[in-house]
Amino acid sequence: MQVTQRVLIAADKFKGSLTAVEVAERVTAGLRRVAPDVGVEALPVADGGDGTVAAAVAAGFERHEREVAGPLGQEVTAAFALRGDTAVVEMAEASGLQRLPRGVFAPLTASTYGSGELLRAALDAGARTIVFGVGGSATTDGGAGMLSALGARFLDADGEPVPPGGGGLADLARADLSGLDPRLSDVDLVLASDVDNPLTGPKGAPAVYGPQKGASPDDVELLDAALAEFAKVLEAEVGPRAAEYAVAPGAGAAGGIGYGALLLGARFRAGIEVMLDVLGFAPALERATLVITGEGSLDEQTLHGKAPAGVAAAARAADKEVVAVCGRLALPPEALGRAGIRRAYPLTEIEPDVVKCIAEAGPILERVAEQIARDFLR
Repeated sequence: MQVTQRVLIAADKFKGSLTAVEVAERVTAGLRRVAPDVGVEALPVADGGDGTVAAAVAAGFERHEREVAGPLGQEVTAAFALRGDTAVVEMAEASGLQRLPRGVFAPLTASTYGSGELLRAALDAGARTIVFGVGGSATTDGGAGMLSALGARFLDADGEPVPPGGGGLADLARADLSGLDPRLSDVDLVLASDVDNPLTGPKGAPAVYGPQKGASPDDVELLDAALAEFAKVLEAEVGPRAAEYAVAPGAGAAGGIGYGALLLGARFRAGIEVMLDVLGFAPALERATLVITGEGSLDEQTLHGKAPAGVAAAARAADKEVVAVCGRLALPPEALGRAGIRRAYPLTEIEPDVVKCIAEAGPILERVAEQIARDFLR
């Protein structure tokens, strides 16, 4: 008796070209042109960064929109996802680089206040478990803005609130967390990220990620000192755990918002692992005979907690074959093999012109999927 082949598409977005949902749609279309009868299940994935809410909505969560503060204080419409009493909140929805005007950076003043407003909105909606996906931030404020939106106060020597952003923390003299929303103590808050950097130092948030957000070397130095002062002042307020959290894995995620989340009692988990659990990946994997994962660029970073590596690891543990699609491939076959990926199919294999690949990613991805069907579904 012939076994019906069933493909699970669990790919992340192709940043700048296709959302994770669009990747799944294009791969499905290509597969079915060659193998019209193949069973296809799409489960768009994300690793906690931008696109996390969209992945949750595609998996059956309900989208909720709120007006919150963007990184520069302007009002933006941001969304979180809710199913039952589990919410998925994506900090980039409120405080991401995507919320800045094109070509504008604000490394010293961008604030995570809107992310705190999104968390509060999830609490208002009845969430008892909140998966807080962090990544793609425009901010380096250690989560001070987020904590402020949830009721904390950060004051200068005159008892006035410090200015927003990481730069403002240089004036911090006192922290008051007594006004934090009491509902936070009854919530399971999960910090979901692919970044395990500490808050400060050579591997800290300002040094490693500040330049991506427009920080000059002087800005990086200022921000690192300001965040170190932030942790020191918080230690005076809440005790030794504030210093412990500053060096804990994940504290430096998304400009240090991970540190703020740890102060709220969050537990840190690799973003893709959390999202696979939340999205119902295990039962979908059980039904599959072939798994297709991927993202825009398969490179060294992929191997360190990005979505395709997480999908491939889970699939290998279940003895399922995995192939990957990508815009560009910068990993040798042996590295792919160690990650559990049998073969990768880059768009550049069909269209060597990278600019064209980005502009015409959808149709080219369909042709890539046709090749996968010829190689694995016949």
